[in-house]
Amino acid sequence: MHVLFVHKNFPAQFGHIAGHLVRERGWKATFVSETPPGVVEGIRKVQYRTTGGATDQTHYFSRTFENATWHAAGVYDALKGLRNSLAPDLIVGHSGFGSTLFLTELFPQAPIVNLFEYFYRPHDCDMDFRPEFPPTEEDVLRARARNAMIMLDLEYCAAGYCPTEFQLSLFPDAYRPKLEAVHDGVDTSFWRPREDAAALRAELGIPDGARVVTYCSRGFEAMRGFDVFMRVAKRICEARDDVVFLVVGSDRVAYGGDLRFTGGRSFRDHVLAQDAYDLERIRFLGNVPPDALARILSLGDLHVYLTVPFVLSWSMIDALACGAIVLGSDTAPVREVIRHNENGLLRDFFDVDGLTATALEVLEAPEDYADVREAAVRTVRERYALEVVMPRMLALYERAAAGVR
Repeated sequence: MHVLFVHKNFPAQFGHIAGHLVRERGWKATFVSETPPGVVEGIRKVQYRTTGGATDQTHYFSRTFENATWHAAGVYDALKGLRNSLAPDLIVGHSGFGSTLFLTELFPQAPIVNLFEYFYRPHDCDMDFRPEFPPTEEDVLRARARNAMIMLDLEYCAAGYCPTEFQLSLFPDAYRPKLEAVHDGVDTSFWRPREDAAALRAELGIPDGARVVTYCSRGFEAMRGFDVFMRVAKRICEARDDVVFLVVGSDRVAYGGDLRFTGGRSFRDHVLAQDAYDLERIRFLGNVPPDALARILSLGDLHVYLTVPFVLSWSMIDALACGAIVLGSDTAPVREVIRHNENGLLRDFFDVDGLTATALEVLEAPEDYADVREAAVRTVRERYALEVVMPRMLALYERAAAGVR
């Protein structure tokens, strides 16, 4: 079986799957992306390029579709010369970038399976969850148009999957028969409680006996509750002088329109300007390599994860896999994974008092939550580990390749 994977990035959500197919199944895998060509662990990489995209003259509502079309054209152009030699049995792509749209014209024998992450909605969703950061009228209208390429992928794919049941629930009823919930999978041989985590104390200059709270987000933004976290962190600092916060991520906004409210500053700087924070104890580490992140998550006495109803972050599952006591927002994507007082803790997203009180309870006696840590690790190993989800993923691929819905 030869699978052609399509994503603008590598390895993204498909690299570990492609590697598994090559190593464990003896399948052939080709991966087309915007990253340089070559061969990585038996995976042939093909590079595509985009030569255009949306401009200021493109209507705001259609810019997402315009960009996706250019990606689709770039993938088509990169593979056109390989039409006769590539001959995949199956194509797997990330919907939304539009990258698989034209590939049936090149490889009519290869059914398409798409990963669908999110279906945009103008109301009762991520956009209007935070009333203090209301969307513009233009953003509300654009939400409907942003699904244009996703709708085309839904129509043309043989099958699709979403990482969580929550994400699946957002898609139109008419296309649900084509979709199922299958998580990307977690390598629990890597994301696990690290015995060498304690050495980080000396490396980071954390005093012996100090409590450690961790927070991780691709960007410091309202969608991931960065401002709420900072208010909680300030109150914890005021209540205890023995807590150090390790904050991992970039000073940027990956999702949403935060910068409309910041007066030209980053959202992090906007939040920090609202109050006095002890930045000796709240330490911003920037982006860190995966191995360092696994050690940080293993070291912490508490991990805070906040999100509006949106795509669930890999970092939350990784934190659970590393045995972190996760204090999460009581929102739909988090509730799907965390059961309060069993494998983690839940509080209302906006309840700064409640979040702070729960955090202080944990920090007073983190050893009392050993069973929660163990349950967190067990949850990932039983529901999200690669060896658990991979058979479902491969069954989906094989059914699609065989033309079975």
